[in-house]
Amino acid sequence: MLTAFTRAFRTPDLRKKLLFTLGIIALFRLGSVLPTPGVHVQNLAACFDQARSGETGNIYGMVQLFSGGALLKLSVFALGIMPYITASIILQLLVVVIPRLEALKKEGQSGQTKITQYTRYLTIGLAVLQSTAFIALARTGQLFPNCQQDVLLDPDNIFGIVTMVVIMTAGTSVIMWLGELITDRGVGNGMSILIFTQIVAVFPSELANIFQANKFTFAVVMVVGVFMIAAVVFVEQGQRRIPVQYAKRMVGRRMYGGTSTYIPLKVNQAGIIPVIFASSLLYLPQLITSLFSTSDNAVIRWISQNLATGDTPIYMITFFVLIVFFTYFYVSITFNPAEVADNMKKYGGFIPGIRPGRPTAEYLNFVLTRLTAPGALYLGLISMVPIVALAIAGASQNFPFGGTSILIMVGVGLDTVKQIESQLQQRNYEGFLR
Repeated sequence: MLTAFTRAFRTPDLRKKLLFTLGIIALFRLGSVLPTPGVHVQNLAACFDQARSGETGNIYGMVQLFSGGALLKLSVFALGIMPYITASIILQLLVVVIPRLEALKKEGQSGQTKITQYTRYLTIGLAVLQSTAFIALARTGQLFPNCQQDVLLDPDNIFGIVTMVVIMTAGTSVIMWLGELITDRGVGNGMSILIFTQIVAVFPSELANIFQANKFTFAVVMVVGVFMIAAVVFVEQGQRRIPVQYAKRMVGRRMYGGTSTYIPLKVNQAGIIPVIFASSLLYLPQLITSLFSTSDNAVIRWISQNLATGDTPIYMITFFVLIVFFTYFYVSITFNPAEVADNMKKYGGFIPGIRPGRPTAEYLNFVLTRLTAPGALYLGLISMVPIVALAIAGASQNFPFGGTSILIMVGVGLDTVKQIESQLQQRNYEGFLR
């Protein structure tokens, strides 16, 4: 591996891309620790340390995870990549619902460019809402409920509050721009690289906290993590290849077709999206209990006891069921067997032994439905194992070594290595994956 990286850096254009990507990552991390103007840095640091040692640090767990710990520091890049992820998911769902967006998707590159533009607009809108919400929580003291110090220099200065919202929203815009720069001039998918960077950024400190608290728990976490990474790599590489044969046809005086290819259906066709959906829904009870912590309502009390933390059986079962449901739901809206069958028929393609048209669509739906079952169970189990293992070992639930982080890190790592591998193979170098 080291030799392969050395050869990659010896290739001038590839070295330039790698160094450019590393430079963008460094700039990205700088913005994640740069405080927003108007923040009381000393008080914020004290409240942040207190929150990390308590249970409040995980109230906004998903956004905190995807911001690399920058959210509770109220930095320029505090919102991280989460507004863009949310906007992308919403647009993917709307493509199925709104005929206009579905027509744009079928237009090819021009339509995809338009959808990307809509995603950017929605990202800015979500960033305004999220930054306003977090600044309001910081202003009223609810961002750190157990901390009595003011984290803002002048909580009553409306102009200062608006400035903070504008700067945090602008930070989200800069993050989108940096991601696109990596995609165009660097190595790998820019947004995925930034997500990977934010998640990896919180690991050293959290591992150090667990090691200092309990060395046995640290050993258990490391062993479970190694086995989970191996399992994720194995399953993420697994796919069912549906053979497709294209018949020969004459166009003018030229012969086309007569080739064989395949449709790759991955075991985990839905990727990480179902886990993000399920996690986002289950963070709502934590937010509700934090906002109504003084209420004696029976419903609030039941939510606080059963859904506010990840170590209860009801939380675990609900989490698993939601992941399985969203896996089937997301696969059904992103892969249309009827559309694939029509495209194959249009260009003279067919699956050996299956008639073109409706029988092909039914066959693809049959295979995809049964392939999604182990994929959904895999996502559910991978997401549940850290929760169960950490609960048994007595580790803090604030440790972000969950299924979401591992799936993203391994998936992005594999995709990036494959891209570098393909570029090395074009230059007749020995690649990474041997």
